[in-house]
Amino acid sequence: MEVSGLVKRFGKVAALDGLDLAVSPGQVHGFLGPNGAGKSTTIRVLLGMHRADAGRVRVLGKEPWTHASAVNTDVASVAGDVALWPSLTGGQVLDTLAGLRGRRDRAREDELIQRFDLDPSKRIRTYSKGNRQKVALVAALAAPVELLVLDEPTAGLDPLMERVFQEVVHELTACGTTILLSSHILAEVQRLCSAVTIVKDGRTVESGDLARLRALSRTRVRLGGAAEVLRLVSDEAAARGLPADQDEGALRFEVDPAQVPTVLELVVAHGLGDVLVEPATLEDLFLQHYSADSASARSQNPLSSSSLGAASPDPASSPVPASTPTPEARHARR
Repeated sequence: MEVSGLVKRFGKVAALDGLDLAVSPGQVHGFLGPNGAGKSTTIRVLLGMHRADAGRVRVLGKEPWTHASAVNTDVASVAGDVALWPSLTGGQVLDTLAGLRGRRDRAREDELIQRFDLDPSKRIRTYSKGNRQKVALVAALAAPVELLVLDEPTAGLDPLMERVFQEVVHELTACGTTILLSSHILAEVQRLCSAVTIVKDGRTVESGDLARLRALSRTRVRLGGAAEVLRLVSDEAAARGLPADQDEGALRFEVDPAQVPTVLELVVAHGLGDVLVEPATLEDLFLQHYSADSASARSQNPLSSSSLGAASPDPASSPVPASTPTPEARHARR
């Protein structure tokens, strides 16, 4: 999957303003940003549901708008807010989606139905949000495709089913399936993804190998011990250009990864045994790009939320259908 300089406008609103995205074969790639950042619009362009106004888009080597049928034969998708036929049973929905695709792995479907604890005999209108999500997941994860595009795939699932989802993702990637995963659950992305792209205001602000990006971020080090010893360590660290905060019997550093050995030298020199080193998390990386804006927004509006999904919605924020094998399938759902 290759996207460069992607632009998409809705009237005077630029939902995407030069966005870049590159997903390597066999990779689980995290796609991050709050609501309104452009993720859903990007996914619609990738699935051939919107036509790009400018830029280059290639999915499995093809332009998705002009080759939508060919692209969607080898792409399956899941949306966080799944739209399915309410009068059909779960099993009938799976039959319909598989028929539209023209290919099916029924044994894999049956296996996933069991693992996700789904009753396919019930009608969609009787399902909870979590069970509707399970239908979409079974349809997509069982599909014999090269690429999965998953937008909030675990929305509505309980922790046990989230774990099943993660197990299935690991199995698929071991077989070479490529996955684009958009999620507000940063811990899930960190657990599953080897690379991430962070978007803001319709543009890419960070992209690359997750381990490398985390290594470029600050590392937290906490030291515990007697107050007088910590004071000595703090003074010596400050002399080496490493300021620390001291409170409640602890000394806290936030340093570049290359500076961690210097802190540990002081630990050994003063015989400290209470040491906690915390490498940067994906949340730390994300907040580097969003915390300043969130703080500014909170100062202007104390009641505003600082959650990952607190921004304004995309201009085209209606849910992506659960699994979109062909343009005819999209028409059928309307």
